[in-house]
Amino acid sequence: VILAVGWLVARLVQRIVTNLLAAAGADSIPARIGMDEVGQGKLSHLIGLVVYVFILIPVVISSLNALQLEAVTQPASDMLGQILSAVPGLFAAALVMVIAFAVGRLVSSLVTGILSGAGFDGVLAHLGMAGASKPGGRTLSEIAGSLVLVFVMVFAAVEAADMIGFTALSGVLGDLIVFAGQVLLGLFVLGMGLWLGDLASGAVRDSAVSQAETLAVVSRVAIIALAGAMALRQMGLGEQIIELAFGLTLGSVAVAAALAFGLGSRDVAGDAVRRWRDGIGD
Repeated sequence: VILAVGWLVARLVQRIVTNLLAAAGADSIPARIGMDEVGQGKLSHLIGLVVYVFILIPVVISSLNALQLEAVTQPASDMLGQILSAVPGLFAAALVMVIAFAVGRLVSSLVTGILSGAGFDGVLAHLGMAGASKPGGRTLSEIAGSLVLVFVMVFAAVEAADMIGFTALSGVLGDLIVFAGQVLLGLFVLGMGLWLGDLASGAVRDSAVSQAETLAVVSRVAIIALAGAMALRQMGLGEQIIELAFGLTLGSVAVAAALAFGLGSRDVAGDAVRRWRDGIGD
């Protein structure tokens, strides 16, 4: 009797809540915040279903207790009680995620518009990568806006995981945020290196020195290599390997230059040293 009456009440309340929300225009809220639909149904139906379950759980607990079979009803009642106690945390976590999505969409749109107006979409073209101006068919400002939305949602997921007691998940998401920040900073360092390399290459090429084209390529490669090593180190990807490889590369270049100047150009090196000595003596 308790279960039947409770089920009827739950169904009645579900229909009342669903109809009231539908009449109040709640089904249009997801579209306003950028969500087309909630699953395959409408928001009013989803909230009505949640209310139905929320009413039915204590009814089931009461009906099980009425059987007075402790060996059977006690574990089931405890489980349902734990579910009921977790419902407020689940509601709060879901509310945090919904608010974060709405705020993230707004901030994402603002960031996309600001970056697009500031000419951020032409950064790759300025770096000499005109063919990659729209990676994946999207502009750089749109990608940056999407990344902002992802970061907002990940931060909200950390808070939501803490609300429902998923501390392990919260820790994993926190580590993911730290790693993503390191990657973005490394990409920024690499981008600055590409820009500085292109700037230095252009300055050397426009100068009046001999072999300007070769020196321009060498300067650009050297700056990009240094920036790449700094970026990988900032990302935390094989720091010791990067340091060893960079040190060996610089050592190899120094030894090659010394051999080329001391052995391959012995007469020229001797003349240069004599001129330096005579200049110091004077």
